[in-house]
Amino acid sequence: MKICAVICEFDPFHNGHKYLLERARKESGCDKVLCLMSGNFTQRGEIAVLNKYPRARHAVENGADIVLELPVAYAVAPAELFARGAVHILAGLPDVSHLAFGCESGTEEEFLSAGKFLNAEDKTFKTLLKEKLDEGESYIRARTFAALTLHPELEGLLSSPNNILGAEYCRALSREKSSILPLPVLRTGGGHNELELGGKFSSASAIRNALQKGELKAAKKSLPKGVYEDLKGAKETAFHEAVLCALFRADPKEVAGTADCSEGLENRLVGMARTNPVYTDVLKKTVTKRYTLARIRRILAQNFLKLDRETANGALSSPILPRVLAVKKEGAEELLSALGGRVIARKKDALDLKRGAEEILAADLRADDLYAALTGTFVNPYQMLFVE
Repeated sequence: MKICAVICEFDPFHNGHKYLLERARKESGCDKVLCLMSGNFTQRGEIAVLNKYPRARHAVENGADIVLELPVAYAVAPAELFARGAVHILAGLPDVSHLAFGCESGTEEEFLSAGKFLNAEDKTFKTLLKEKLDEGESYIRARTFAALTLHPELEGLLSSPNNILGAEYCRALSREKSSILPLPVLRTGGGHNELELGGKFSSASAIRNALQKGELKAAKKSLPKGVYEDLKGAKETAFHEAVLCALFRADPKEVAGTADCSEGLENRLVGMARTNPVYTDVLKKTVTKRYTLARIRRILAQNFLKLDRETANGALSSPILPRVLAVKKEGAEELLSALGGRVIARKKDALDLKRGAEEILAADLRADDLYAALTGTFVNPYQMLFVE
């Protein structure tokens, strides 16, 4: 069996995602498509618009054979750790031969070259990086500047969020010494952060924006029918208020231990919460050229979920078993058998985990409890959907 993997959020699942799954299966020539999907909290530091189970079902209904959960310690993390955690899990799964991802440009060879270069940060690279950081640039912008100064031929490749994430995947594949082949798939439709709807193909950002404005119907053409129907029942939560309460009570040392926090930012955030107890005000007064909006939101979410960089990084030295969220009923037995021992399909699979994997699962179970409290819903943490 050959499996093509896709690392994803599907927040929400849309026609562009369906296209990616179709191209992944066809271009890889694989027998199965496996999605490693963020759960109820996302990389932009927000709660997902829909529960992870309907999102996993949407994926299986529209091209995937199985959906595994990307642990929250990596799902709510900066791009480098997000990619490292996801690729580490995929590298440990049998039969995964390809990793497909959406991009604006670039070939397999170009992404592999970019990944190897980003792993070989020499003295000159580090000097250029420090110069830009000292000027107040964000880490990702400073690193891109250093990379392009030394390798201007990478300019097209490192010019968009999807391409940068693709390069991070290849960087992680190189670090894992994995034989998994990258499969870049050219995106179609709206850009990653495009807020305007674009007919059949719109970005997840544009769809979330329409949903927030009460204009979901305008996004209908961009969504599979089942997704549209489920989104009509999407409800707001008190996530931002809960995040702010967690920050208000936090010990700055705990905030400092989150994956995105550095340089004393924890003191500024905790102080800001106590003098400006409004979530949007904390963001506005903390965001700078160096500390981006997404980074600040992630720090707040990481603190709320009690996620720390030490646990996430430490687990990368041992096998991590992701939970199965949904699987296509036809062929499920064969696929689950092939992945047996490397995924959690039932509670007994979670017994006797190694220390790093045990801590990662504990963070996931805690995130499930917090999500249940925010939404008033509870599901078996080892539930697995069989989708027709």
